[in-house]
Amino acid sequence: MANDAEIKSKTKDEGGILETVKVVVQALLIALVIRTLLFQPFNIPSGSLIPTLLIGDYLFVSKYTYGYSKHSMPFSPPLFQGRVWAAEPKRGDIAVFKLPSDGSTDYIKRVIGLPGDRIQMIDGILHINNAPVKRERIADFVTTDAWGRSAPVIQYRETLPNGVSHNIIEREGDTGTFDNTPVFTVPAGHFFMMGDNRDNSLDSRDRSVGYVPFENFVGRAEIIFFSIDEGASAWRIWEWPWTVRWNRMFSTIK
Repeated sequence: MANDAEIKSKTKDEGGILETVKVVVQALLIALVIRTLLFQPFNIPSGSLIPTLLIGDYLFVSKYTYGYSKHSMPFSPPLFQGRVWAAEPKRGDIAVFKLPSDGSTDYIKRVIGLPGDRIQMIDGILHINNAPVKRERIADFVTTDAWGRSAPVIQYRETLPNGVSHNIIEREGDTGTFDNTPVFTVPAGHFFMMGDNRDNSLDSRDRSVGYVPFENFVGRAEIIFFSIDEGASAWRIWEWPWTVRWNRMFSTIK
């Protein structure tokens, strides 16, 4: 009888462990499907999209918006070429993409140029197809300088040809490194990406990034679900009352 009881106890324990393993595996599979097909979380490590996105923002990127490529999956396995259920990015979208030079580094920028467009910066003013893009000076944006001190910088409201409006900043006025460029003609199947922090963004104006193939797009930035001050640690929950940017929580990205 004692042996029978021991056997029943072991069987029950093994069954409980097996059920736990099944639940964990199922949860991981569901998370993988959501991450691959629906939404993927990203955090912002640099200031290239200030003032729209800040260092310390955490956001969800929709994977289905542009369809799916190999870059929609973890580690970008070479299962197929191109995209399925494709829908091209729109001018003004903020999108995550894989850096063309290595196919693995995640970048996030704004879609500025579509296939066939001619893009040029002249004295800090964006030109699309030889026409200057409208920009309006608004109140300065307060950011931090190289020494961590508060510093106001010039801010504009820029309106793209399709009516999408967003704020940009010019740390160096209209004389920054990329404020005067040659004409960039966007090849077929590629897009021209730029940051809203125009003087502090490594983007398609630089050869290290260049034109971004449609296949390299991961998804469109949709919503900020969490935001914490630059330099603060998200895991220090006890500091959240004064380090979390509560006003940015669950705000849509435009």
